[in-house]
Amino acid sequence: MFTDLDLASATKSVMKKLPEVTLAFWIMKIAATTLGETAGDLFAQTLKLGYFLTTIALFLLFVVTLVVQLRSSRYNPFFYWTVILSTSMAGTTMSDFMNRDASAKFLSGGVTSLGWGPQGLGLGYPTGAAILISILLVIFAVWKMSGMTFQIRDIVTFRGEALFWSAILVSNTLGTSMGDFLSDSSGLGYAGGALLVSGALAVLVALMKVPVVPNVLLFWIAFVLTRPLGATAGDFLTKPVAKGGLDLGTAGSSAVLLGILLSLVAYAQVQERRTAAPRPTGREPVAQRADRQRAD
Repeated sequence: MFTDLDLASATKSVMKKLPEVTLAFWIMKIAATTLGETAGDLFAQTLKLGYFLTTIALFLLFVVTLVVQLRSSRYNPFFYWTVILSTSMAGTTMSDFMNRDASAKFLSGGVTSLGWGPQGLGLGYPTGAAILISILLVIFAVWKMSGMTFQIRDIVTFRGEALFWSAILVSNTLGTSMGDFLSDSSGLGYAGGALLVSGALAVLVALMKVPVVPNVLLFWIAFVLTRPLGATAGDFLTKPVAKGGLDLGTAGSSAVLLGILLSLVAYAQVQERRTAAPRPTGREPVAQRADRQRAD
């Protein structure tokens, strides 16, 4: 017979909607955010749909993938990482639309305009980042006042998951702004920006050993910082050699990154099925034990 603790544990296992935070989680996060950068640039710049149209299309894609995730009864790696990818792509063009304009600095050679509609608000990276940080702080304040946990492995309610995904979308947009600032305006370049963010992430790993620093705080800082790492890595792959990139192109880079991410998601799907499969308890059923005792 199940105890109350067993029933609570079983219910929590069934209701689990988000993954465990492991090394594999962070590898997949970086792969997804790098793909989000190259894919967002593919639609907005290479295909010349523009920041405005691409942002609308990718935000609608985010809504569709989020509905699928929210309607799922338990954690599904494919659903979860599809939403992460859609937030990364939408965050890329949302950041570009907020911060950039149609100046030649952000357009390919010979192009005088970029897509239909507003070409960009031209707020600049500092202003755009300040707005996004303010929005993110408001989300966390509402989250805190709701009394729900910040531990993602313990988020099992619709409201908790809605707050989580709102924070993810804004943090990915903020991370894109940070990455583009490091690549375009800081003077560090793509490789230098990636190394700086990698160093900051290494500091966070070291702080995990410090008891007074909450791991939840470190998680969210790392979640934001892995986005500029993906942004700078994506720019390094796609931008021209003259600008410090490898000039692999947005289409080719996106295809390779998509293959890597799909392979990782498939592996995570297999692992999740193994974890969810019922395991023998090693306990002999009561009826069989009674029969055996009578036979003895």
